[in-house]
Amino acid sequence: MFDQKILQTLGIKPKNFGSSTGLKWSTTTSEKELEITSPVDGKLIAQVYQASEADYDRVIKTAEEAFKYWRTVPAPKRGEIVRQIGLKLREFKEPLGTLVSYEMGKSLQEGWGEVQEMIDICDFAVGQSRQLYGFTMHSERPNHRMYDQYHPLGPVVTISAFNFPVAVWAWNAMIAAVCGDVNIWKPASKVPLTAIAVQNIISEVLKENKVPEGVFNLIIGKGSTIGEKILNDNRIPLISLTGSTNVGKHAGEVIAKRLGKYILELGGNNAIILTPEANLPMAIPAIVFGAVGTAGQRCTSTRRLIIHESIYDKVRESLLKAYSVLRIGDPLDQSNHVGPLIDKSAVETFVEALKKVQEEGGTILSGGEVLMGAGYESGCYVRPALVEAENHYEIVQEETFAPILYLIKYAGTVDEAIELHNGVVQGLSSAIFTNNLLEAETFLSHRGSDCGIANVNIGTSGAEIGGAFGGEKETGGGRESGSDAWKAYMRRQTNTINFGTELPLAQGIKFEI
Repeated sequence: MFDQKILQTLGIKPKNFGSSTGLKWSTTTSEKELEITSPVDGKLIAQVYQASEADYDRVIKTAEEAFKYWRTVPAPKRGEIVRQIGLKLREFKEPLGTLVSYEMGKSLQEGWGEVQEMIDICDFAVGQSRQLYGFTMHSERPNHRMYDQYHPLGPVVTISAFNFPVAVWAWNAMIAAVCGDVNIWKPASKVPLTAIAVQNIISEVLKENKVPEGVFNLIIGKGSTIGEKILNDNRIPLISLTGSTNVGKHAGEVIAKRLGKYILELGGNNAIILTPEANLPMAIPAIVFGAVGTAGQRCTSTRRLIIHESIYDKVRESLLKAYSVLRIGDPLDQSNHVGPLIDKSAVETFVEALKKVQEEGGTILSGGEVLMGAGYESGCYVRPALVEAENHYEIVQEETFAPILYLIKYAGTVDEAIELHNGVVQGLSSAIFTNNLLEAETFLSHRGSDCGIANVNIGTSGAEIGGAFGGEKETGGGRESGSDAWKAYMRRQTNTINFGTELPLAQGIKFEI
């Protein structure tokens, strides 16, 4: 059961305003209110006044002014602010993670884990603030030095999705902040309360350090108005968007028309290959967590399982046994494995997908029911489904954001399995389970997985913040979080210095006047 005192701890009121510049909240009440209900029990949590277009313009202008200051702060000093944000998040990890669980529906462990991701990326970004490196190179001209360096971009927008209501913002905002950018956050309208809570938490750090308003901003509004203004706004050099492929295609087209930059984290149709030399006792838990964790609502959720025919029956029986003991219910109860889908619309999508796969020739082996009655009053709970299918089925080619795992058989070598694996338009996360070094290296080679993430002997779901996160093909091609993903939040500049007394031209060109 959700403790209402958590809302008070996080500064969530019965009615909340929809935009903030880090230190000041708007007072707009003219726009339609969002009524935020929990998929856990169907109860109203709180309401949010959506921001107006005038609120948006104020946020952008404030952010532009703040950028003029923030870019002059030395990067390690910016990192110090991020370090303190990480410390503050540690103080609020339990209540914030609990609200993530209650508002979104993921398990309590996953809610706390999401806040831990925020803390981890703060730690990573602090170190990164002292490593915003460029490169030097030798000039072909005497007495010249060449190097490149990176400068802040400006106001950066993060448009986050409902399934990771706070972590994805941190992936972008903390790295962008140490790079000298100011942040504008547009969270998903289904889960705005956690975003408001985060804004309340970090405001304490901003006040204590006298950081001006406009460095960390929040805007909650309609996609058809606020969202479109963001996409079309020339004042925003970079937009990082997490969402569906269709939304990403539209955003990419609009942003590209104004020659803006974007990071797109879109759909995933992730597969695990099981070869005859797979360690099945290790693979089965990874498969089950990947398929049913967050009720199948991760972009890295396992959706296809490509199994060699020699072990197919054994794997199927192991999965049927594992699925038969899954506990489905209130995600705040840590004894449960699976919580609800985000809303009834997601449930309808789940049902329609299972109907379609049967029409195409697939067989439901287990699950697929919508759960009703005591404990399932919200109408958002389903029993995860195991389905025998073929890779070419139209519905298998799509990403269904729900706990459906398609079992697909292959008969030949690992090359055949890889061909099936790559035979979808998405390219986010992938995995192979094998103890055969040749198979593992083939999967990781240029003729192996075509995804942005490729794993051996671990599942598709869950990524550490130290690596760059993102995918290929219709997944978008962008990268967030670790490695050198920080470069996306900066503009690159090549510099040449002549420390001599003559003016030789490149390529030996002569120009005399």
